[in-house]
Amino acid sequence: MKTLIARELRLALRQGADTVAALVFFIICGTMFAFGVGPDPALLAALAPGVVWVAALLAALLPLEKLFGADFEDGTLDLLLLSGLPAYIVALAKACAHWLTTGLPLLLIAAPLAVMLRLPNHAMPLLLAGLVPGTLIFSLVGTLAAALTLGARRAGVLMALITLPLMIPALIFGANAVIAPHPLGAFAFLGAIFCLALPLAPLAAGAALRVAVE
Repeated sequence: MKTLIARELRLALRQGADTVAALVFFIICGTMFAFGVGPDPALLAALAPGVVWVAALLAALLPLEKLFGADFEDGTLDLLLLSGLPAYIVALAKACAHWLTTGLPLLLIAAPLAVMLRLPNHAMPLLLAGLVPGTLIFSLVGTLAAALTLGARRAGVLMALITLPLMIPALIFGANAVIAPHPLGAFAFLGAIFCLALPLAPLAAGAALRVAVE
């Protein structure tokens, strides 16, 4: 699994355009919200948590279409599944690589974007703390959607239709953790969603990969 994650990271470094595109989209999406609602600091501060979470979710979707696509087309995926690694380990390694190359950079850029949106300083730790499990959930559920739509026509549209409804609970509790008077409940729900997605998403994605290569 470590070797597979290292391979994915090397490929991501060679093809850095996908990561850069996701980060640029994240910044542009947040900036467009600011232009749309106007310069009122109070309004921007109230909308900042939701804007950052929505922008992070949409940006995390961009690289998913290529998560398994290249390996499926050149036969690498068949070799990985024949190597003795369980299919769910392959899916989990892909999810980890997606988070390291997309989720983690989004997490690092979220703070400057939130400052631009006038998020109060005391709310910044809550936003970043919620985005840690949030981006992990995005990667796990996104990997599942990528596996389910592998080889399908118009996979990008199908992936969005599958992924977005499944990520709505994380989006709700993540944004609510920043603005709620008592955020522990929202963080507890985020943790519960992550604990549910961590075993189930790779298992389901592995089964979908088996079906796709057969």
